[in-house]
Amino acid sequence: MASTDTTPATAGDGAGDLAGLEAGLDALETVQTSRKPFRETFTQKILPPVVAVTLVLAVWQSLVTFEVVDDPTKLPAPADVWHVLEKAWLQGELLGYIWTSVSRGLLGFCLALLIATPLGLLLARVTLIRAAIGPILSGLQSLPSVAWVPPAVIWLGLNNQMMYAVILLGAVPSIANGLLSGVDQIPPLYQRAGRTLGATGIKGTWHITLPAALPGYVAGLKQGWAFSWRSLMAAEIIASFPDLGVGLGQLLENGRNASDMAMVFEAILLILTVGIAIDLLIFSPLERRVLRTRGLLVKS
Repeated sequence: MASTDTTPATAGDGAGDLAGLEAGLDALETVQTSRKPFRETFTQKILPPVVAVTLVLAVWQSLVTFEVVDDPTKLPAPADVWHVLEKAWLQGELLGYIWTSVSRGLLGFCLALLIATPLGLLLARVTLIRAAIGPILSGLQSLPSVAWVPPAVIWLGLNNQMMYAVILLGAVPSIANGLLSGVDQIPPLYQRAGRTLGATGIKGTWHITLPAALPGYVAGLKQGWAFSWRSLMAAEIIASFPDLGVGLGQLLENGRNASDMAMVFEAILLILTVGIAIDLLIFSPLERRVLRTRGLLVKS
């Protein structure tokens, strides 16, 4: 009788241990989606950049107040730059400067995306083409974008096509290399599993290759946008022409020609602000979403 009582107890204990083990594994795999308190978000994400900007403005104002620069016209006060920004806003010109450059940059980036994505996939699949074109793409990526402005002006003239050509030459290599790097990091097991399930050709590229390569692809997109924006600014500064409209690069060049440092700083601040805004509004959320779907980002 004693032995018959012991056996069910042991089986019950084993079942309980197994259930506890399964619950523990489920807890490990569960992604915590609770939001951070506003106070924690404020101290970790909002306050640090605000403090950094405040310190920069304080140092800037101190340099002006204590006349560290010999010629006061070479370093305007923050208030002078603000007055120039306010004047451009009241005259209705500020949004025009920004939109001229942003529209060119985004359109050029979208064109680069349409060209670089199939190019990167082609290089990843065809070894011979990769061996032939891969080093050229790496070389183009390291070439300063400003080097393409003079030949682009000679080939295409002073027009928007020239601007887009410079953007493409700067952004396409970065996006293609980012995608190529992402494809190289895909575990071979994924590709074999996809082929086993019938995902070959375009179907395999769409359902297996691109999703698995997303981290590297998104990194290439961020770098591609940075190259697009820098290429556009170089083109607008060097190849300024009245018929092209006044973008941020031409605004910077106009300030230099007029020896108006307040206008120069206005253009620099606008270029910096637009670049940061595009990253925060488009690429950072996209990157967080990709990382979160892979369990690499628990809280945002």
